[in-house]
Amino acid sequence: MIHVGLDMHKKFSEVAVVKSDGRIIDRRRLIHADKKGIHDYFSDLPGPVTVTMESTRNWYWLYELLEEYAEVKLANPRKVRLIAEAKVKLDKIDARTLAHLERTGFLPESYIPPREIRDKRELLRYRASVVAIRTGVKNRAHALMDKLGVIHPFSDLFRKAGRKFLASLELRPVYQRALDGYLQLIEWLDELEREATAEIAKMIKDNDDAKRLMTIPGVGVITANLLLCEIGDIARFPSAKKLCSYGSLTPGTKQSSEHIWNGPVGRKGNLYIKYAMIEAAQHATHMDPAMGAFYEKIRIGKGNAKARVAVARKLLTAVYYILKRKESYKPNSLCTIHLGKPASLPGHRCMVDRL
Repeated sequence: MIHVGLDMHKKFSEVAVVKSDGRIIDRRRLIHADKKGIHDYFSDLPGPVTVTMESTRNWYWLYELLEEYAEVKLANPRKVRLIAEAKVKLDKIDARTLAHLERTGFLPESYIPPREIRDKRELLRYRASVVAIRTGVKNRAHALMDKLGVIHPFSDLFRKAGRKFLASLELRPVYQRALDGYLQLIEWLDELEREATAEIAKMIKDNDDAKRLMTIPGVGVITANLLLCEIGDIARFPSAKKLCSYGSLTPGTKQSSEHIWNGPVGRKGNLYIKYAMIEAAQHATHMDPAMGAFYEKIRIGKGNAKARVAVARKLLTAVYYILKRKESYKPNSLCTIHLGKPASLPGHRCMVDRL
């Protein structure tokens, strides 16, 4: 058995080839521009081969190139460092470290979805990025209106009536140029978003899990499929708390003796899940009285932002149980938890407390 550790950089990768007994039989640098050289090197390695690489932002292309010749494993970079320092006693994470961790069974692996799911996930992420960029441009247009003291009666300034109003404004040349540019960008991004949505619609098949997720207030067909692609196999999460942590919706905590401090949720984890659930939370508080009551309870003490994140965490917990138990969300359930068990039964609490 051959164990290959691959330390991937932007333009090259350092490779260490280790046998099952721990002997290093080769070390070299592979240049990323030479795809044929990488192809030839791995195709010539003898016997069963396992390649281990870290989960960096540019792992996709190399993973797909190597999976033809070897079993490729993706290492969790944060956990690798902790385990390597405790078990392998090496002072840095390099190709040799990755090979030894995999060989000795200490490798913390990252989840790799099938290629079909990766492609679907990429398209959904692209659409999400287009929407985020468009929101940023709209915010700049709003800021420009505020700067100029322009008052308008529109709840959405970029719908048909609002855009007609913006087109009728006569501003000083420097401001007119900025406004016209923002409006052109928004129109272009609208078109990109429509194209991506149409392409996603072709990829989406009838899926019972997606239909169940769409029973959650604020979750539509796009968000439901994004959640399924980003979460993957729900069985890889042993609890709802683990899923919320993966979705970057669990606050950081510090403990000293009997004192516990809760910090912000931060940006570690899957931000696509985080932002999708926060978006859903804004609708859920209006559509589900139970969630509305919970939101108000948190908002009074901690403010709007923290209350919205708390609702998002509740909804993601609901996502976990919906996928785990194959049951739909039950709205307006202050006295019945979302899985349909009466709160009056011993051991059960209302949905707001249970989630």
